[in-house]
Amino acid sequence: MSINAAAPSGQLKWVDLRSSSLKREVDKATHGVTGSSAAAFTAMLQQAAGTSQATDSSNKSTYVALSGASSMDNLLWQQLGEAAESNQDISGEITQTVPTDYEELIQTASAKYGVPVDLIKAVIDTESSFNPNVVSSAGAKGLMQLMDGTANGLGVSDPFDPAQSIDGGVRYLSYQLKRYDGQEKMALAAYNAGPGRVNKLGVSSDAELMANLSELPKETQAYIAKIERARAQFAV
Repeated sequence: MSINAAAPSGQLKWVDLRSSSLKREVDKATHGVTGSSAAAFTAMLQQAAGTSQATDSSNKSTYVALSGASSMDNLLWQQLGEAAESNQDISGEITQTVPTDYEELIQTASAKYGVPVDLIKAVIDTESSFNPNVVSSAGAKGLMQLMDGTANGLGVSDPFDPAQSIDGGVRYLSYQLKRYDGQEKMALAAYNAGPGRVNKLGVSSDAELMANLSELPKETQAYIAKIERARAQFAV
């Protein structure tokens, strides 16, 4: 779900981390990340939300630093707007979809966070082709391709665990959908490239985003189109 500047535009490079020698390097990189990071993230998120509302109610992008992880001292977190979980759908959902190996987990996350089932399946298909053990050249892992910092902040201790990956990834996607008032293409662009890049465009709707699409990275441009195609394939 994150851009890898070193990779060719529009391409993802995957390896099976659990069967690769890269696992040793990743273990070294993530050594020192503790369970306290998730708690710290939650506390900071709440604090930042309160500060943001008091100083500028129109500003939905407050940045807070994630602490408690020495390897992530410079990681900036975007305050995710209205982060309260909701059982209400954010957008119109196609209720009948092509089943997958993770149907129960997807249905549960959809009901929990109000994200359409077909959208969740399209994101997983585009991100990882439903392979829970992949890692991108940028370091994103698992079904929903969560970066280590994102996973840690969402309380995901094992991004290769399908249950944790789907729950965390759908929750993060729901944050983006709420942030952008249900504008799905804006939310998907933020999921792929980060909210900061989307906010810099100064757009407020999917139509405006598409009119300025060339200003986003080529990978993100292709990502939005891939999601749309995948979503159509999963609809019954």
